Amino acid sequence: MQTLISLHKNYTLNGEGYQLKLPLNLETIIPVDDSVRLLSQFVEAMDLTDLYSTYKRINTFSPRTLLKIVLYSYMNGDYSSRSMEINCKRDINFMYLLEGKPVCDHATFARFRSIHFAPCTKRISAEMSNLLYDLGEISGEMVFIDGTKIEACANKYTFVWKKAVTRNQGKLLIKIADLIAECEQLYGIRIVHGDTVKMKHVKRLRKKLYALKQTEDSFGELKQDMQFRRYLSRGTPNVLAESVLLAMAGNVNKLHNKIQKGRTGRYLFPIKSA
Repeated sequence: MQTLISLHKNYTLNGEGYQLKLPLNLETIIPVDDSVRLLSQFVEAMDLTDLYSTYKRINTFSPRTLLKIVLYSYMNGDYSSRSMEINCKRDINFMYLLEGKPVCDHATFARFRSIHFAPCTKRISAEMSNLLYDLGEISGEMVFIDGTKIEACANKYTFVWKKAVTRNQGKLLIKIADLIAECEQLYGIRIVHGDTVKMKHVKRLRKKLYALKQTEDSFGELKQDMQFRRYLSRGTPNVLAESVLLAMAGNVNKLHNKIQKGRTGRYLFPIKSA
């Protein structure tokens, strides 16, 4: 039997016995309730002035488009810039986010995270909190804090997940820092967020440092559902950028689940008492 395969770099020379037919409009094959649509609309609603200010000039790929692709990749538990490049070539949801633009290489995604996103992580995180507040998905009345150890190269970083922050995020975090400092001074101890043994000394401030173990569910989702085990970046600013991307991706996933279950404006799970 004669083989039809020639060992040439251009595989189209081998000839195919079929012609692939795809709809020209990706809208027709992406489900109406797909999370990629929610992610795109969410990022479109964000004020990304700080992110755009990190660019001297913008060429083919807008920062907003790059943020969508990186976040969607994180939402699906894929954190490699090379995987992002491959998915943009193969996955229709990533093509949907590209909006017909050519695929950018993995270096573009890597530079986006470290050079452009990292300097404005706190502001973009606050912008997402503001949107969730406006949508009524966080009340702004309490904050849950906790930490977990995640490897990064030869070191370990403590990932502190702040959940349900107020609209004025900066002032609240300063206030919490002041409260913790006050407790440490009063009781002569070093407080570790989420350490119930040491936190028993701060009953007077328990209502303000409420439900210290509430974020354990979030860490479970991060490590089990999103399969995040190790930071890919080096340096604290880049690790912070990855942490914020993870938190943002987790928020959109959770919002998507709440919308689909008809539970918007409510907690997905009962609030644990302090």
